[in-house]
Amino acid sequence: MDFKQIQELIKMVNKSNIGEVTIEQKDFKVTVKQKEENITQIVSSTVAQAPFPSAAPIAAPAAMPSLPAAEKPKANEATPAVSANTITIKSPMIGTFYRKASPDKPNFVEVGSEVAAGTVVCIIEAMKLFNEIESEVKGRIVKVLVDDASPVEYDQPLFLVEPA
Repeated sequence: MDFKQIQELIKMVNKSNIGEVTIEQKDFKVTVKQKEENITQIVSSTVAQAPFPSAAPIAAPAAMPSLPAAEKPKANEATPAVSANTITIKSPMIGTFYRKASPDKPNFVEVGSEVAAGTVVCIIEAMKLFNEIESEVKGRIVKVLVDDASPVEYDQPLFLVEPA
């Protein structure tokens, strides 16, 4: 595998939802992992004998400090008692969570807002694309679980909805 092939592999992983890929050949191993912020890094690679004349061993990069996990939101708002029969709206992707379409617009939903199936509840930015996230249930928002402009993971709970 030459350097251009490795670059193409990194680009493909960046554009996909693949979290990690490892390619092993006789005397060559490359692992590419995608981080939370969609930055791909070559984690490890070794070459016993360079199979290509121009190929040189690729050193693993120095360990990068990881970002702290998204903390639970602070109690800025008075939160009503959450009943046991709530449904969770979860993130369908990795990205950055936004409660409003732009800084000068109001939030899509607030605690107490009534939502129907198809109501936009937030936006998740992933790779410079802004994806509207819609409610799949009819009900009332009882809790917002993520701070605005925070990174979110796939399947991370975003809202609790009390079904109507």
